[in-house]
Amino acid sequence: MSVTTPAGFTAAGVHCGLKANGNLDLALIVNQGPHFDSASVFTANRCKANPVLWSEQAVKDGVVKAVVLNSGGANCYTGAEGFQTTHEVAERVAANLGIGAIDVVVCSTGLIGLRNDRPTLLAGVDAVHAALDADGGDDAAHAIMTTDSVSKQVVVARDGWSIGGMAKGAGMLAPQLATMLVVITTDAVVPAAELDAALRASTRVSFDRLDSDGCMSTNDTVTVMASGASGVTPSPEEFTAALTEVCMSLAMQLLADAEGADHEIAITAVNAATEDEAVEVCRSVARSNLFKAAIFGNDPNWGRVLASIGTTKAAFDPADLDVAMNGVWVCRNSGPAEDPAGIDLKPRKVTVTIDLKAGDAEATVWTNDLTHAYVHENSAYSS
Repeated sequence: MSVTTPAGFTAAGVHCGLKANGNLDLALIVNQGPHFDSASVFTANRCKANPVLWSEQAVKDGVVKAVVLNSGGANCYTGAEGFQTTHEVAERVAANLGIGAIDVVVCSTGLIGLRNDRPTLLAGVDAVHAALDADGGDDAAHAIMTTDSVSKQVVVARDGWSIGGMAKGAGMLAPQLATMLVVITTDAVVPAAELDAALRASTRVSFDRLDSDGCMSTNDTVTVMASGASGVTPSPEEFTAALTEVCMSLAMQLLADAEGADHEIAITAVNAATEDEAVEVCRSVARSNLFKAAIFGNDPNWGRVLASIGTTKAAFDPADLDVAMNGVWVCRNSGPAEDPAGIDLKPRKVTVTIDLKAGDAEATVWTNDLTHAYVHENSAYSS
């Protein structure tokens, strides 16, 4: 179950020396065709890492033949030398594969401001190329982990074709996209324009609604490659549905592994005037440290939910809001309702439902609680 499950792909993960602990730290996924259609989305952060700056140009023609990813250093804010490292990595991958460097997406993850040793990386590119295998997807998924405690992988199979995906991410999870690197492969026949539309539709309701800690990364990249090796051409609707399933699975795996989290929280706004307003309301609650701290303490403090709703521009009557936690409607008409003592917040899964009574749109945003472990991990990350 990996990115090499779909036909037409090889992958590998090796230790090249960026991680002092000896763990795998360099991955390569190669599309062997016969088609090389691709689509990508990147971070919306204006402060972008060198690999993003490179890859944004590489993907413009809708053709990607390989993705190379390193952990152990983000190669962000490392100046012209850092960009040259990205360029040379792409050139070395291309030379080994007999393709053009412009068809290589480069991804990096780790600390900002840390220069990745270029000779180490280039030697690693040679090693990871030599290790390419049709069963190499699992090693590739492990090679991109940083603070992740587990690898994130998924396969969705359809009649005669499939989609495989891998992701990394455990902190700085906020749109757009969430702090992550994601590579998705499919052996379906899907033209680049259709891939792009499907990817944007899928990320809109998955990765873009994962809001763990409100912090946006500089390196986010999601790339999907279609080999067409199955010979099957699904309808755009069928492919988008399958791709959304893949993205949702990976997003929920990212949430489950969020740094230091004790609770996974699904916040749903119903009866909103528009879907965008529903998302705005949910995101406001998801980013409230007071709310997240309350959930960590198993405290169903619905007042913190209402206070967060009130900071938005969504349509609602402040005197007529309903809020449920784990199915218990603790607030009706903006006042106390069912006894909060009836809510058990000890289980990891928590649901919050907000009825805005302003329309018929709804949306869900996923977050987690704010814990001592999260603060400790991020205070000690670089040391």
